[in-house]
Amino acid sequence: MKKLLLLPLIFASATSWAQTTISGTVKDNQGKPIIGANVFLKGLYDGASADTTGHYTFKTEAKGSQILIATFIGYKQKELLLELKPGAQQLTINLAEERNELNTVVITAGAFEASDEKRATLLKPLDIATTAGATADITGALNTLPGTTKVGETGKLFVRGGDSYETKTFMDGLLVNKFYNSSVPDVAARGRFSPFMFSGTVFSSGGYSAEYGQALSSALLLTSNDLATESQTGLSLMAVGVSASETKRWKSSSLAVSADYSNLAPLFGLMKQDLNWQKAPVSVGGTTVFRYKTSKTGMLKVFGSLSQSKMVLQQPDLDQENSTLRVNLHNQNTYLNASYREILSPKWTVRSGLAFSRDQDQLGLNVNKLKTQEWQGLAKTVFTYQASEAISFKAGSEYQQKNFDQHYFIAQPKQTIGGNFTDRTSAVFSEADIYLSNRLVLRPGVRAEYSSRINRTNVAPRASLAYKTGSYSQISAAFGHYYQTPENDYLKYSRNLNFENAKHYILNYQHIQENRTFRLEGFYKKYNQLVTFQQVNTYTFSNLQNRGNGYATGIELFWRDQKTIKHGDYWISYSWLDTKRYNKFYEYAVTPTFAAKHNVAVVYKHFLPKLQTLVGATYSLASGRPYHNPNLPGFNQERTPTYTDLSLNISYLTNIKKHYTILYVSCTNLLGHQNIYGYRFGNIPNAAGEYQSAAIKPPAPRFAFVGLFISINHPTKTQ
Repeated sequence: MKKLLLLPLIFASATSWAQTTISGTVKDNQGKPIIGANVFLKGLYDGASADTTGHYTFKTEAKGSQILIATFIGYKQKELLLELKPGAQQLTINLAEERNELNTVVITAGAFEASDEKRATLLKPLDIATTAGATADITGALNTLPGTTKVGETGKLFVRGGDSYETKTFMDGLLVNKFYNSSVPDVAARGRFSPFMFSGTVFSSGGYSAEYGQALSSALLLTSNDLATESQTGLSLMAVGVSASETKRWKSSSLAVSADYSNLAPLFGLMKQDLNWQKAPVSVGGTTVFRYKTSKTGMLKVFGSLSQSKMVLQQPDLDQENSTLRVNLHNQNTYLNASYREILSPKWTVRSGLAFSRDQDQLGLNVNKLKTQEWQGLAKTVFTYQASEAISFKAGSEYQQKNFDQHYFIAQPKQTIGGNFTDRTSAVFSEADIYLSNRLVLRPGVRAEYSSRINRTNVAPRASLAYKTGSYSQISAAFGHYYQTPENDYLKYSRNLNFENAKHYILNYQHIQENRTFRLEGFYKKYNQLVTFQQVNTYTFSNLQNRGNGYATGIELFWRDQKTIKHGDYWISYSWLDTKRYNKFYEYAVTPTFAAKHNVAVVYKHFLPKLQTLVGATYSLASGRPYHNPNLPGFNQERTPTYTDLSLNISYLTNIKKHYTILYVSCTNLLGHQNIYGYRFGNIPNAAGEYQSAAIKPPAPRFAFVGLFISINHPTKTQ
C-alpha cells in the first residue's frame, strides 16, 4: 500500500500550473522562428514546445534560481540561468545551428522512456500515478503499455511472452532484489516503490543496454530524484491507513523520512470479499532518503526502507471435500541503496553504487510451514568517456553475492525438505554510441558474466541501430543475447545447471510531433536452455535440466495524443502475441498460462480547470489465457474468458488553510465484470475420478478507494 500512501506527492504536482508564466520566442541566428523547439526547466516537468511562430509559453510553481533549457534538432542546446519570481517573464532565445548534431537520432527499439528531459518522453511519473486502475502502482500503469499482459492473480509484469521473473528492476543502475511486496498464491502483489520517488522511468521490453543483465525479457530502469525542491510535511488519511512524511531541504542536501500504516480490514468490512479473510492484510513501514550535492556536478543519494506485513485467509482444500486450507504470510523486508555520480573531467564521468537487501517470508499452510530467507549485496561502477562529439564509450563492472535458504516443514509425517546456497556473480560490460552521421547512430555492446553456484560463464553481444527518416520520425533496430541464472527454487536443489538464455530481434518505427506519438514495433524472441523438471509436490522438484526452449513473436502499436482535446490526454495501445515454450513441468511446447494473444488498453485523462478536478478513465481488454484442466486430454488445452475492466478516478484539488489538499476517489472494474484469471485443481481425484477445481478471481468485483492528502510546504526565506 506504500504507493497509495504517497499520493499527496502525486497530485500536488498537478497544481503546478500557477505562480510564474514564462513565455517568449525561439529563433535561429537569422531571426527565423524555430518551430517545435523544446523549452523547459532543467530537472522539472515544466515546459512547452514552440508553435508555428516560434512562440512558447508555460506556467511553473518553481521559485528562485532555475536553469531554462532550449533544444531542437540541428541546433546547439542553450541553457539560461533565471531568477523566478511570481508574475510573467519574457525571453527571446536564439539557438546556434550545430554542424554535427548528436541528438538527432536516439535508440528507441524496445524502450519506453518516462524521463523528464528526453525528447522521446512517453510517460512521466505523474502519468504513471494518475492512470485509472493502476492505484498509483508502477506495474499497474505499465500494464497499459504494449508488450505487457495483464496477469491479475500476480500483479506483476509479464512482457512479450516472458514469465514475471524474466523482468528485472534497476534503481539508479542497481538491481533490486525484491521489487514486489510478498503475497500469498492467487492474491496480487504490488511494487514497493512510489513512481514519484523517480525523476525518470525507462521501461524496456527488449533490446536493452549491455549495462543490464540477469533479465531474459525486460528491464525496468528507475532513476531516483535528486535534491528535494523544498522543505515539506505530508499527511495522508485513508480508508486503508495513514501516512506521514517530513522533508527538510538545506543548501546542498536534503533529508526525507516517512512512516506508514495500512490495514485493509475496515475497507473489506464495507466491500464484500470473495476470499475468506481471517486477517486482512496489515503492513507497517518507513523510509529514509538522504541526498547530498558533493560538488557542482556530483551527487550522493542514500535510500533505506523497512517494512513488515501479515495476512491470513482460508482457501478451499481441493484434495479434501468440504475442507479449507489456512494460508498465512508474515514478511519482513529491508532495502538499502546508495549511489554516487560525478563528472571527473570534460570527457570522463563515473557512476557507482552499493545495494543490500534482506527478505524473510514465513508462509503457513495449515500446520505446515515454508520459510524463506534471502540476503543480497551488490556493488557496481560505470565509467563513461566522451572520445569526440560523435563517439562515446561506456564500461563497467559489478559484483553481487546472494545467500538463499528455503525449507518446507511438514508436520505429518514429520520431515523437512529444502536447501540453501550461496551464489557470487560477477560481470563486466562495455558499450559505445557511434554517430555515423546526423541521421544514423550505432550502439554495439558486450556483457560477460560468471556465476559461482553453477560455475558457468556467458558472453552476450548486443547491438542497436537507429536511422532518422524525417524531422519527427525514425527507425530503430536491436539485436542481443540475454542470459539469466536459474531461479532460486531450482538452484537450492542443484548446481548442475546452466544459464537460461534468449535472443532478441526488434524493429521499431516512431513518429513524435506536436505532443502526438505514434509507435509501431515488431519483435521475435528465441529461448534456449530453459529449466525443466519433474514436480514431486508443490515445493519439491527433481530431475532438473536445461532442456527447455521456446519462442515469442508479436506486433505492438501505441498512439498518444496530448494536443487534440483541450486539457485532455489519451493513449491507446495494442499488442498481438504468439508464443510457445517447453519448460518447467510442461509435457511439450505450449502457450504458457501467463500469455494472452490480444491486449488492448485505452487511457484518458481530463483536467477541468473551473472545478480544479482531474478525471481519469482506463479501459483494458485481454483475450483469454490458457490453463491446464487435468480432467481433459491434452495440456494447457482450455482458455479463460476474455478479461475486461473499466476503471475511474477523480482528484479534486483544493486547500486547507492554504495547504495543498487533494480529495481522491477511485474505483476499479466499475461495471463489475466477473473476471476469471484461471482455475486451481486438486492433486488427487475424487471418488468420481475427477479433479476438483476452483476459479481464481479478484478478491472482490471492485476495489474502491477514498483518500484525503495534505501537503504542507515550509519555504525558506529566499523562496
